[in-house]
Amino acid sequence: MDSVIRGKGTAVKMAIVTMLGRGNLLIEDVPGVGKTTLAYALAKSTDCSFQRVQFTSDLMPTDIIGISVFNQETRDFEFRPGPIFSNIVLADEINRTNPKTQSALLEAMNEKKVSVDRKTFRLPEPFMVIATQNPIEYHGTFPLPESQLDRFMMHIKLGYPSARFEKMAVLEKPSFQLLETMGPVVTKNDILIMQKEADNTVVDDSLVDYLMQIVAETRRHDKVRLGASTRGAQFFLKAVKASAYYEGRGYAIPDDVRELAPLVLGHRLILKTGRYMSDAEAIVNEIVEHMPVPV
Repeated sequence: MDSVIRGKGTAVKMAIVTMLGRGNLLIEDVPGVGKTTLAYALAKSTDCSFQRVQFTSDLMPTDIIGISVFNQETRDFEFRPGPIFSNIVLADEINRTNPKTQSALLEAMNEKKVSVDRKTFRLPEPFMVIATQNPIEYHGTFPLPESQLDRFMMHIKLGYPSARFEKMAVLEKPSFQLLETMGPVVTKNDILIMQKEADNTVVDDSLVDYLMQIVAETRRHDKVRLGASTRGAQFFLKAVKASAYYEGRGYAIPDDVRELAPLVLGHRLILKTGRYMSDAEAIVNEIVEHMPVPV
């Protein structure tokens, strides 16, 4: 992935950590910095099935989930699955569609299944939604509802590359041509095994208390109207385990918690003033800086 996403090692790591933690990833940034390329690179590095859905103002829920069609031969309705029935689903520019269509992803992201016409269909494993969005002040965007944001394990930004890596990107082939040269380095079964191994990462009880104190402090902060949810705390612990596993350790350390806190909790906070996720992430960083670290 580093051969395509130049100079963004942290973003690449967090995408893989999210996959290992069985989570969903939200990538927010200005157009043209590699959000979609990162999602493609993760998919190309695995043998997982992949579908891209371009979110637009006229996109309908059935365009994502699928639709029941009447079969003239069998005289019955049959379900034709939509692109959500893939291992990795790229929801490109997710905030350019209306909240009704956005909500079509809620059940899939949380429960790894979808319900259509009183029938429930399981999604393939592994399953992951990678959503990209432009900043909310951009024209033609809809803010993601809180229930949607809470289902993303992690929210990251790419930012502009450094001068050296940007020059490399300008001189070499376009990213879509580089993606064509990539091949899978892990199988779906490898990913499922690694997810189970990440689940077994040891997290000391004092570290769990440390994590929970950070979560609790987001609910007490004087600038926060609504703090992190219990689901957020669950995702936080899963991400900490996955990050330690990614680093080759069978145990978590306080640095795992400190590094992940703003990325896992920031997008879940509703502030009393302001609407930018960067403000919420700054508050989480402030909480982490003042929280005693367990020995």
